[in-house]
This record gives sequence, C-alpha cells and structure tokens, in this order.
Amino acid sequence: MTKPVPAKISPLRPLPGFIFASRWLQLPLYLGLIAAQGVYVYHFWVELIHLLEAVFGNQAALQALVTSIGYKSDVQVTSLNETIIMLVVLALIDVVMISNLLIMVIVGGYETFVSRMKLESHPDQPEWLSHVNASVLKVKLATAIIGISSIHLLKTFINAANYDEKVLMYQTIIHVTFLFSALAIAYTDRIMSSGSRSTH
Repeated sequence: MTKPVPAKISPLRPLPGFIFASRWLQLPLYLGLIAAQGVYVYHFWVELIHLLEAVFGNQAALQALVTSIGYKSDVQVTSLNETIIMLVVLALIDVVMISNLLIMVIVGGYETFVSRMKLESHPDQPEWLSHVNASVLKVKLATAIIGISSIHLLKTFINAANYDEKVLMYQTIIHVTFLFSALAIAYTDRIMSSGSRSTH
C-alpha cells in the first residue's frame, strides 16, 4: 500500500509572507504573561507561608495576612479565626484561578494566533486545546472571569463590615454584568456555529 503524497505547499509572496510573519510579534506578549504568572506563583507561596507561620503563632505573619486581606476588627487580632482563614484561602484560590486564566490565554492564544504546538500525541495535552479556536477561547475566558469575579464577590461579602454599601452594590452589578456578557458571548458563538454548519 503506497503512502499518500503530501500536497506541495507553495511559498507565499513577499508581502503576504511578511504580513503573516507579523504574528510572531505576539510572542513577547505571551512570554510577558509567563513572567506575570511567575509573580503570581511567588505571591501564592508568600501568602501560604504566612498562613502556616500564623497557625503556629507567628504574630508578624498574622499581621501580614490581616493587612493583605484588608481585614479589620475592633479589637487587636492576636490569633487566626475562621474569617481570616477563609479570606486567605479564597485569596489563594483567586490566585490559582487567575493562573489558570493565564495558561488558557498563553497556550490557547499561541496555538490559535501564532503557531501550532503539535501536542496531539503528547500525554499531557489539555483536553480543551484539541478543539480550541478564537470563539471557544473567548467563551472559556469569559467563564473564567466569572469564576474569578465570584471569588472576589465572596471575599467582599465575608468581609462586608469593612466595605461601604456602594462598594458592595457596584461589585454585585459588575459581577452580574460579567455574567450577562459571558451569556451573550456564548449565545453569539452558538448562533455563528449553527449558521456555519447550515451553510456546509
């Protein structure tokens, strides 16, 4: 049985080739996002170490946590309580979710707009990457932003005594706006997908 001969790829003309090669200008942007993710990893471990030290009674670590989460109390905080632990854990989850968002942007964006990574046979290939395109990436990013906004809103309501009513109201309105925006993006993508299938 003879193997199929691959189709010969004709070289691009100079101007289209130059325009197509301009996609590599996005590479420094994705490398910058990788550096930003490194900052988030450092921040995550600093907060986690402070939490572990505060468990064992380190007052400096406890005060660092209280300052970072914006927790205020009428009395001096000398030990961890459930609210502080919950706020710190939510802050750590927030960092993880933002890191996941960065991975989606870096990997999905590079695969979609710059160059194929050829991960089809790699055992660690993300499941979503096999069918990613610009529309799918937008929907996934919108849902990830909703998740991050939910964590921020939950942190605010847990620590509601330290926030003005306007802040609570505006954060809720922003979260609902994100939600409706994601629904609109998903609905638009569904209409466009069904329209493209019907034309074939």
